[in-house]
Amino acid sequence: MRVILCLLAVLPFCLGEEPDRFDNFKVYQVIPTTSAHLEVLEKLENDPNYNFWSGVALNRQVDVMVSPRQQDIFTNLLRFLNLPGKVMIENVQELMNNERNSTDRSEDLFSSYQTLDEIHNWLRSLEAQYQDVVKVIVGGKSHEGRQILGVHVSFKPGNKAVMIEGGIHAREWISPATVIYILNQLLTSQDPAVRAVAESRDWYVFPSVNPDGYVYTHTKNRMWRKTRKPYGFCYGADPNRNWGYHWMQGGASSSACSDTFAGDKAFSEIETQSLSEFIDTIAPKLDVYLSFHSYSQLILLPFGHKGHEVPANNEELHRVANKARDKLKERYGTKYTVGNIPEAIYVASGGSTDWVAGTHRHIRLTYTFELRDTGRYGFLLPSNQIVPTGEETLDAVVSMFQQIDATE
Repeated sequence: MRVILCLLAVLPFCLGEEPDRFDNFKVYQVIPTTSAHLEVLEKLENDPNYNFWSGVALNRQVDVMVSPRQQDIFTNLLRFLNLPGKVMIENVQELMNNERNSTDRSEDLFSSYQTLDEIHNWLRSLEAQYQDVVKVIVGGKSHEGRQILGVHVSFKPGNKAVMIEGGIHAREWISPATVIYILNQLLTSQDPAVRAVAESRDWYVFPSVNPDGYVYTHTKNRMWRKTRKPYGFCYGADPNRNWGYHWMQGGASSSACSDTFAGDKAFSEIETQSLSEFIDTIAPKLDVYLSFHSYSQLILLPFGHKGHEVPANNEELHRVANKARDKLKERYGTKYTVGNIPEAIYVASGGSTDWVAGTHRHIRLTYTFELRDTGRYGFLLPSNQIVPTGEETLDAVVSMFQQIDATE
């Protein structure tokens, strides 16, 4: 009887946490070449039957996940528009199954994608293991009451500071994984180049700055992107369209159901508001700010809003990023592209790096990395690519610091 009562007690919870399935959902790749193509795709962005894995821009690859019941309609629309398209992923659920099947809960931090609790527990363990170097810090909070947990790594006083932020888009699992890989190397690597960079800076590292969304991707909807604050019948705002520098000036939506919904005002999300307040407290000593996303293999420079604004040191940012791109390629041949956000991908206002670069203009380097891949797996990058992605990204990051240190 006790066993039955226990099962009845947990049954509603278990049913509520049953993950959404994406059987026979396909991801199509199209490249709009006319204003008519662009107009139709922009309208579809606000249709819940279509899930855009990339933004819409002229002559740029656009990846769209389409449900089985909409696939005939979508392919007929492509034919009507004379818009060539191809299937990039035949069955999204198969990739999800492979992703989960390859996930063993071994002690190897990088053999699988970690849950939020596992990431937070690991961060806390670092403080115990490296008591003189690591301190657990809270950068903010979420709508559902979770902490935006990170660590402050400091080998000696007087260092300039770096902030690394990951996971602002919940479904981009390779982002938190890469951030914790870099953090682990900063503490454990014996490579002289890594050690020199690690010990020359203070590091503020936050693997998952959208914790509610990240938990939701593990428990309910793997494709969730936004926060989880309710807006009528829809949930969440895009936390990388919600920052208060040229907010809602291109590449963002006013529709609450859209994946690029910018919120009803700048900093409407407690995640972005509280994190920005934390950044303000450390800004005077910040020298570099790095944000990690996926996918597309890009190193992006501010600014993303309309109007073609570029940083005062735009030339330096390009030079440093180009050399970092070349260094990244050396290890596995992975090819990245460098550019300011609108030219490299599409207009996108309200991002964290735009706010950092626009508000705290003394910060020398501000970049967004769009990590692997270019579309074969998209957001569902197999876990066996965590370590290679981390290795090559660390190569690029070390190169950046070596370059700016050489000019000081």
